[in-house]
This record gives sequence, C-alpha cells and structure tokens, in this order.
Amino acid sequence: MFDMMKMMGKVKEMQAKMKEAQDKLVYITAEGESGGGMVKATVNGKKQVIRLEIDHALLKPEDKDMVQDLSVAAINKALEAVDEKAKEEIKKATEGIMPNIPGMDLGGMF
Repeated sequence: MFDMMKMMGKVKEMQAKMKEAQDKLVYITAEGESGGGMVKATVNGKKQVIRLEIDHALLKPEDKDMVQDLSVAAINKALEAVDEKAKEEIKKATEGIMPNIPGMDLGGMF
C-alpha cells in the first residue's frame, strides 16, 4: 500500500540533499579555452566567471574584436563543462532517495 507519510519524508530528505548539493556548487570549477589556449575562462558551479586569462600577444588594440569573441567562446565552453559537473554532483547527492521515475530528471532542478 502507498505510504503518503513515508513519501513526504523522502521528498523532504531529497529537498535537503538538493539544497546541500546546490550550496557546494560554488566549489566546483571548470575551465574553457579558445584560440588554441590563448584565452582561458574558469567558472564555478553557480555559473559565475571566477577567472579570465588572456595571452599578452592578444592585447593589441587592433585585436579587440578577436579577444572579445575568444573570451565569449572560452566562457561558454567553461559554462558547459561546469554544468555537466554540477548535474553529476546533484545526481550523486540525491541518488537512492527517490525511486527511479522515468522522465524525471532531477539534474535540471538547479
């Protein structure tokens, strides 16, 4: 028989684990690069850019547009990488708490 109280307890437990995992996202980092490594961006799991490195060879006024494009590309690559890491962390934190319900992806809840 379906036990509603037990299910509610599992939901509360899952919420607590999700919150804990989300709080840890600031410590997960990923790097993306572009221009053969001339521009590197590091972001955290909260999707905040925490470092941007630009090779000195690119710091010429005539290269401004290229530097901007390479910066955007590096940041986007880093954001994609950290998103995957964050999803894995959330999945690990909530593993075994809720039954495996087809079509229910908890990774998108943050």
